[in-house]
Amino acid sequence: MDSNPKRRSSAILEGASRAPARAMLHAVGFTQEDLQKPIIGIANTWIEIGPCNYHLRELAEWVKKGVRDAGGTPMEFNTVSISDGITMGSEGMKASLVSREIIADSIELVGRGNMFDGVVALSGCDKTIPGTIMALARLDVPSLMLYGGSIAPGKFHGKDVTVQDVFEAVGAHARGAMSDSELQLIEDSACPGAGACGGQFTANTMAMVGEFLGISPMGSASVPATVEQKQQVAYEAGKLVMELFKRDLRPSQVITSKSIENAIASVACTCGSTNAVLHLLAIASEMGVPLEIDDFNKVNVRVPVICDLKPGGRFMATDLYHAGGSPLVAKRLLEGGLLNGDALTVTGKTIAEEAAHAKETPGQEVICTVASPIKPFGGQVILHGSLAPEGCVMKLSGHNKLYHRGPARVFDGEEAAFAAVQSGEIKPGDVVVIRYEGPRGGPGMREMLGVTAAISGIAELCDSVALLTDGRFSGATRGLVAGHVAPEAAMGGPIAVVRDGDLITFDVKTRQLNVEISEEEVASRMRTWREPVPRYTRGVFAKYAATVSSASRGAVTAAGPAQTKQAQPALAITGKAK
Repeated sequence: MDSNPKRRSSAILEGASRAPARAMLHAVGFTQEDLQKPIIGIANTWIEIGPCNYHLRELAEWVKKGVRDAGGTPMEFNTVSISDGITMGSEGMKASLVSREIIADSIELVGRGNMFDGVVALSGCDKTIPGTIMALARLDVPSLMLYGGSIAPGKFHGKDVTVQDVFEAVGAHARGAMSDSELQLIEDSACPGAGACGGQFTANTMAMVGEFLGISPMGSASVPATVEQKQQVAYEAGKLVMELFKRDLRPSQVITSKSIENAIASVACTCGSTNAVLHLLAIASEMGVPLEIDDFNKVNVRVPVICDLKPGGRFMATDLYHAGGSPLVAKRLLEGGLLNGDALTVTGKTIAEEAAHAKETPGQEVICTVASPIKPFGGQVILHGSLAPEGCVMKLSGHNKLYHRGPARVFDGEEAAFAAVQSGEIKPGDVVVIRYEGPRGGPGMREMLGVTAAISGIAELCDSVALLTDGRFSGATRGLVAGHVAPEAAMGGPIAVVRDGDLITFDVKTRQLNVEISEEEVASRMRTWREPVPRYTRGVFAKYAATVSSASRGAVTAAGPAQTKQAQPALAITGKAK
C-alpha cells in the first residue's frame, strides 16, 4: 500500500496557476485543507420521482462522512434516473434503457472533468445500477458502487406484496375479479416506503450482480433501504473508497472474466431478471472483457436455482437478507464448486474470503443447498433459431414448461398487444409476438410487464400462452416469455416478417425458437419489407436509435452507426468454476 499515492486531482487543484479553480471551490465551502486531500466524487442518482432512489440523498451524507473520517474530501454530484415501475406501459418507458447510457456518460463526464481521485456511485432503481458500474469501468479509478437497498414488503390481507401484485391486480380488476375498493387498497399498501422493488426483479438482481462482480462490498446490497444498518453500510463504503485510493485498486482489477462468470452464476441461482443478460454484456464491453450471449447458457446449464424468490418463488428480497443475504448465496455456490473463489473484490479480499463470513439464520427457507436445489438448472436460457439468429433470452421462473407450439398473434407495438389481451382476443395456445420495440425500433426496448401481467391477471393464461418480443421484460415478469429477440424488427430481423397464424415453436431443450415457414418464404417476405420511418427524428431518442447496437451485444451505444453484430472472442467459460 502506498502511504502517499499520487492524486489525479492535483492537476486541477495544486500550484499557483490553479488559484482560480480553488477560488471557485472556496465559494461553495471547501477549505484549503479540504483541497489538499484526495478528492472523492460521490455520484448520486437521487430523484424525488419514485421510491427506489428517494432516500439516496440521505444515504450520501453517510458516505461523505465515511470519506471525511478516512482523510478524504467528498464532492457530491447528481445524474438522472427513470423509474421503470412508474413509466411501465407508457411511452415514457422508452426512456428507461436510454437512461442507462446517459447515467454512464454523465458520471464519466463529471469524473473526467474534475479528475477525481476516487468515486462512490450510489444506485437504486434498475438502470442506475448498470449505468453506474459502466461509468466506473470507463473511469477506472479507485471506486465502488453502493446500492440503496430493497423496499420493505407491503401488506395486503395479511400477505406480503410488491408492485408486481399491483400490476396483476389491474388485470384481475379488468376481468371483474377484483373490486374498485380492493384495487385501491392494494395500490395504497404495496409500496410502504423508500427502496427498490422488493422481489428478485431487475434492481435486486443487478445489485447482487454488483456484489458478485466485486465492485460492491459483499453483503452491502442485500441490506434493505430503510433499516438502520444501511447507514453504517454507507459510512463504511465511504471509508472503503479511501482504502481503495491508498491501494490504487481499480475496477479493471476487479471486473474480470472470473468475476463476470460469478455474476452470471448469481443471476442463474436466484432466477434473476433477464435484463441481467443485457447489462452484463454492456458492462463486459465497457471493461473490455470478452463476453457473448451464449456464455450465459454455459453457466445456467450447470448452476441450479437455490433461492426461492419472487416473481417465480415465495419470498422477498428482505427475506433473503434475514436468511443470510448474498454472502450465504456465495457460500452455497462455493460449496458446490460453482464459483471462482479467488476473484478479487473491492474489500481487498477474495469472494471466497467474504463468503466465509456468511451467517445463516436457523430454520430459513429462502436459500437451499446446491445438493437439494429448487431446480437443477439456472433460471435463464438463450435460444437461437429461425426467429432469433443472434439469440434471445428466456426466463424459466413461474412455470415449468419447456415446450410450446402455437399460432402467432402479431402486434406492432406494446399498446396493441395489451388491448388485444384486455379485450379477450388472446386464446390458450397462442404465441403473442410484439415487435418494433427493440433498442432501435422502440427506441429504448420497453419492458412488457403490463402485457405479461395482463395475461396472468386478465385472462389467466399464464400457463397456456407464450410471448416473444424484440423488447424486454421486467424482472417481475413470469410465464413463458422470450425477450431481446435479435436481430430486432427495425433492423430487418426475421421477427419483422412473421404473420398472424404462422406456427411458432419454443423448445428449451434444444435451445430453439423457430417459425415454421421455409427460408424461401422468409426471403420472399423480406423482399417486400421496408425499414420503418424512425419514430423520433431529433433529440435524445433519435441520437440513441442512431448509435445503439443489437440487444445481443448489450444494446450499448457506439461512436459510429449502429451495427447488427460484432464478432468478438468468447469469454473463457468452460462450464466449470476454478
